[in-house]
Amino acid sequence: MIPDLFAADLAAKPDALAGLAAHLRANDPWAGAGIDAGTHLVLLGMGSSHYANAVAAARLRALGVDAVAELASSDLLPAVRPGTVVVAVSASGGSAETLDAVSRYAGRCPIVAMTNVDGSAIEVGAAHVLPMTAGEERGGVACRSFQHTLALWLDLEARLTGGSAARAAVVDVVERSAVASADLLARRDAWLPQLSALALGPDGTHLAAPARRMSSAQQGALMFREGPRRPAVGCETGDWSHVDVYLTKTTDYRLVLFAGSRWEPALVDWVAQRGSTLVAIGDDVPGAAMSLRYAGDEDDDVRLLSEVLVAELVSSSAWGA
Repeated sequence: MIPDLFAADLAAKPDALAGLAAHLRANDPWAGAGIDAGTHLVLLGMGSSHYANAVAAARLRALGVDAVAELASSDLLPAVRPGTVVVAVSASGGSAETLDAVSRYAGRCPIVAMTNVDGSAIEVGAAHVLPMTAGEERGGVACRSFQHTLALWLDLEARLTGGSAARAAVVDVVERSAVASADLLARRDAWLPQLSALALGPDGTHLAAPARRMSSAQQGALMFREGPRRPAVGCETGDWSHVDVYLTKTTDYRLVLFAGSRWEPALVDWVAQRGSTLVAIGDDVPGAAMSLRYAGDEDDDVRLLSEVLVAELVSSSAWGA
């Protein structure tokens, strides 16, 4: 992992997203994957891939599609039944746990491989391959591939539940997410120093996001751990009041809140009572020491694809310091 190249990977996000939007407009990457609204989908991955998969599976289930996301390392993988299709996600195409899980399903059901490396090991024996088209991540961190994985899942969701019009709407979301990312990058000198000072505390950083965008909190926390090696943890906004609130009493608690949950008021109230530091992303949150807005943040799907860039840029800045 190389700090300067990670920063360059982040700077390339707007162009990569614009390229993905053009690709989705011209192609149907899920065509031939053998997936329809009656498929039993099993989503496998590790780390960033699992974070994206878990949000995708929850969204699909909410729309009536039978989908579950599992860590590929689990010894309790779902049983194969009629209609099962496994989608194995690995940016590198070589995650040992994911390859092992695929081997356990091989010959028992169709396997779809989603990867960012052409010709990688995960493609062997796959019935269908979906390139993430995120480009080479020379910094060694799965940042653009994480974003593109989410976008591809949005595309499948639209394909299964809304058809061509819904797919066109996804292309629009990806394009607006490119604009959102460009906006955050263009203005980073204005917001990044203050936000970093507020978010990076002596006792680490906590991140919270709504369940429908839980991947942002998880991936954001991973970026702090993976890059500058700082302690960080991601939490769901509603669950925060049950599992994370306790630390506000005993630590110099720093919270980055990806806004938009209906459970925010309880969180904000506890943070205010305890004098903790709150930074809000994507909305103006009462009591926040800083609220960062960006182009398109009124759209929840744009938030899903864009907001983690804030944590990535803070991580990049701290890593290179």
